[in-house]
Amino acid sequence: MPVVKEVNFKGEVIGEVTLSDAVFGAPIHVPAMHQVVVAHLANCRVGTHNTKDRGDVRGGGKKPWRQKHTGRARAGSSRSPVWVGGGVAHGPHPRDYHQKVNKKVRRIALRSALTLKVQEERMLVIDSFGLEAPKTKGMIEFLSAVQSGKKPLLVLHETNMAVVKSAANIPGADVQHVDSVNVYDLLNHDQLIATPEAVKKLEEVFG
Repeated sequence: MPVVKEVNFKGEVIGEVTLSDAVFGAPIHVPAMHQVVVAHLANCRVGTHNTKDRGDVRGGGKKPWRQKHTGRARAGSSRSPVWVGGGVAHGPHPRDYHQKVNKKVRRIALRSALTLKVQEERMLVIDSFGLEAPKTKGMIEFLSAVQSGKKPLLVLHETNMAVVKSAANIPGADVQHVDSVNVYDLLNHDQLIATPEAVKKLEEVFG
């Protein structure tokens, strides 16, 4: 059974938490994590990029000069892609980058990412943040005490604006609700710090 340290908001180790083998001790499936991360980044793309081709550019209706006997290359429109002010040849147009990933693959990838965090000893459980009001200094001291690295991920079981605002001005730090945890953020952040209730929710949903 995987075991991680439990700390308080002062960064002191107060015990250990035994985790579920099904979620935090699962086989690491690298291809599944890769597929989910690629799909996540693709789905973040808006796809609203657009360029005008020669048919979309205003003007160019009149033939610039006659076809023959001018000594110049023949031209049918001043909006040709080879002309200044002309259209763009083979430019991007709006498109949908969405990639579908099966639910089973997403679950395998998430369990793999959580297991990887435990194996690399980059996961902690915090008993309580104990913040009644936003306090950035207190959050910085806590993250420094637990050596969270440059990009810690705090996972909560309920919305806590004091924690969210305390970490808002800390570069690299991110606070998420347990329902929003995804493979990309787990792999992209240095350390995972979760509440006991959030851990139980992960075990119930993905166990």
